[in-house]
Amino acid sequence: MSRPPPLFQTRSPLRGEEIELQQVDFEGGGMSLLRTRIREKSRFTVFDIDPATAEAWGRALVAWAERQPRG
Repeated sequence: MSRPPPLFQTRSPLRGEEIELQQVDFEGGGMSLLRTRIREKSRFTVFDIDPATAEAWGRALVAWAERQPRG
Protein backbone atom coordinates (compact mmCIF):
# COMPACT_ATOMS: atom_id res chain seq x y z
CA MET A 1 0.00 0.00 0.00
CA SER A 2 1.42 3.40 -0.95
CA ARG A 3 1.46 6.22 1.56
CA PRO A 4 -1.74 8.29 1.26
CA PRO A 5 -1.43 12.07 0.83
CA PRO A 6 -1.86 14.12 4.00
CA LEU A 7 -5.21 15.73 4.84
CA PHE A 8 -3.56 17.90 7.50
CA GLN A 9 -0.01 18.53 8.71
CA THR A 10 1.35 20.58 11.59
CA ARG A 11 4.25 20.73 13.98
CA SER A 12 3.97 20.95 17.76
CA PRO A 13 5.43 24.30 18.88
CA LEU A 14 7.05 23.00 22.08
CA ARG A 15 8.87 19.80 21.13
CA GLY A 16 8.55 19.91 17.37
CA GLU A 17 6.64 16.67 16.84
CA GLU A 18 5.28 16.34 13.32
CA ILE A 19 1.56 15.52 13.26
CA GLU A 20 -0.10 14.29 10.09
CA LEU A 21 -3.61 13.04 9.29
CA GLN A 22 -4.27 10.75 6.32
CA GLN A 23 -7.36 9.01 4.97
CA VAL A 24 -6.74 5.29 4.52
CA ASP A 25 -9.07 3.54 2.07
CA PHE A 26 -8.94 -0.23 2.13
CA GLU A 27 -9.03 -2.18 -1.14
CA GLY A 28 -12.24 -3.74 -2.32
CA GLY A 29 -14.50 -0.93 -1.12
CA GLY A 30 -13.91 -1.53 2.56
CA MET A 31 -14.16 1.12 5.19
CA SER A 32 -12.06 4.28 5.34
CA LEU A 33 -10.12 5.17 8.46
CA LEU A 34 -8.32 8.27 9.65
CA ARG A 35 -4.63 7.59 10.20
CA THR A 36 -2.83 9.76 12.73
CA ARG A 37 0.98 9.79 12.43
CA ILE A 38 3.08 11.51 15.07
CA ARG A 39 6.81 11.70 14.47
CA GLU A 40 9.12 12.37 17.41
CA LYS A 41 12.65 12.54 15.97
CA SER A 42 13.13 8.99 14.62
CA ARG A 43 10.16 7.42 16.45
CA PHE A 44 6.70 7.16 14.87
CA THR A 45 3.36 6.62 16.57
CA VAL A 46 0.68 5.56 14.08
CA PHE A 47 -2.92 4.62 14.73
CA ASP A 48 -6.09 4.34 12.65
CA ILE A 49 -9.51 5.42 13.91
CA ASP A 50 -13.04 5.04 12.60
CA PRO A 51 -15.33 8.00 11.76
CA ALA A 52 -17.27 7.89 15.06
CA THR A 53 -14.08 7.93 17.11
CA ALA A 54 -12.63 10.72 14.96
CA GLU A 55 -15.76 12.81 15.51
CA ALA A 56 -15.76 12.31 19.28
CA TRP A 57 -12.03 13.00 19.52
CA GLY A 58 -12.36 16.09 17.33
CA ARG A 59 -15.17 17.47 19.48
CA ALA A 60 -13.10 16.87 22.63
CA LEU A 61 -10.12 18.70 21.09
CA VAL A 62 -12.26 21.69 20.08
CA ALA A 63 -13.98 21.84 23.48
CA TRP A 64 -10.60 21.83 25.25
CA ALA A 65 -9.18 24.52 22.93
CA GLU A 66 -12.22 26.76 23.45
CA ARG A 67 -11.71 26.67 27.24
CA GLN A 68 -8.10 27.84 27.03
CA PRO A 69 -7.20 31.50 27.64
CA ARG A 70 -6.19 33.47 24.58
CA GLY A 71 -3.09 35.59 24.90
